[in-house]
Amino acid sequence: MRIDILTLFPDMCETVLSESIIGRARAAGLVQINCRNIRDYTLNKHGNVDDAPYGGGTGMIMQAQPIYDCFDSLAKEIGSRPHLIYTSPQGKPFTQQKAVELLEYDNIAILCGHYEGVDERVIEETVDEEISVGDYVLTGGELPALIIADCIARMLPGVLPNEEAFMLESHYSGLLEYPQYTRPFEWQGRQVPDVLISGHHANIEKWKRQQSLYRTLIKRPDMLEKAELSKEDLEYLESIKKTLAI
Repeated sequence: MRIDILTLFPDMCETVLSESIIGRARAAGLVQINCRNIRDYTLNKHGNVDDAPYGGGTGMIMQAQPIYDCFDSLAKEIGSRPHLIYTSPQGKPFTQQKAVELLEYDNIAILCGHYEGVDERVIEETVDEEISVGDYVLTGGELPALIIADCIARMLPGVLPNEEAFMLESHYSGLLEYPQYTRPFEWQGRQVPDVLISGHHANIEKWKRQQSLYRTLIKRPDMLEKAELSKEDLEYLESIKKTLAI
């Protein structure tokens, strides 16, 4: 898979993408993530990529021409039009399921807005979908773009040790993840649950499932509405609700 981030701050993105798991995956050729500087495509002799908004208002607006030419150059380089995402507070919420859906594309581009946003005409002309990483506003789209790229890339073959590394995590299955422990067995008077050192795999798996259900019920009960639950899951949840008087 190839992911291109269209940004005014490529060095900022490169710093993050060159580290840890994603950095190693890039170096190994498991995923191609590029940072493309929108400023390189401006026709303004001073290198400006923004201007004052029509109709008045505070701040500056990123111009359509540099963004369009940057995206057009990318499409010509690839030989096809990549799926373009615009990171925006007005977009649909980013979820694990959306990340899974984006795995279907061979080429994804992510446009990072800045200042007070971008000229609406370039959104209409080039953007396939707008995505938001939360109901808040940041100074630019770089952090959301990095979140999206990281979430997608870590699910690609070979990036993590195996599929289980992400399939059992929070949100992937529709539930929050169960508690995790490592050595030592006892710390600050708190011990690892006995079931995890019992060696009884069926009981361990049952404990993990019930802990995921319990955590989701307590922390994110809204997620249970869409989760695939068995009869045993439902019975367990009902017992917990009665115990907690929910």
